[in-house]
Amino acid sequence: MYLIDTNVLSELRPGKPQASPRVLAWAATVPQSQIFLSAITVLEQELGILQLERRVPPQGSALRAWWDRTRRGFGDRILALDAQAALKCAAMHVPDPKSYRNSMIAAIALTHGFTLVTRNVADFERTGVKVIDPWTIATSAP
Repeated sequence: MYLIDTNVLSELRPGKPQASPRVLAWAATVPQSQIFLSAITVLEQELGILQLERRVPPQGSALRAWWDRTRRGFGDRILALDAQAALKCAAMHVPDPKSYRNSMIAAIALTHGFTLVTRNVADFERTGVKVIDPWTIATSAP
């Protein structure tokens, strides 16, 4: 099972200009039922869309329509930060504090035994979570 970071979700948006062929190829090999989001990614995506809706309403509206459909499509595959994940997250900050959002994402993945899929591999070092970067996965030629 895979927990995808915000950067992967954004890359998989249909119609995204210059989407990475490697990320698209990776996603094509994984059943949709095995791909999950964290509530933290929901927060990050929602913040970005709210900001875009204020700055550039037509683009914001288009992105909102995609995001609403996507969120509904994930349904129960959106994972919350529960007490067990919160405890794991807290331990990641001692002795060296980390980004709160990224540590929460890592803790959610660890709690569920999922692999985290992200481009920001360095942000998750020393969290204990297994990470793959689909931008660097070699694809075979057809």
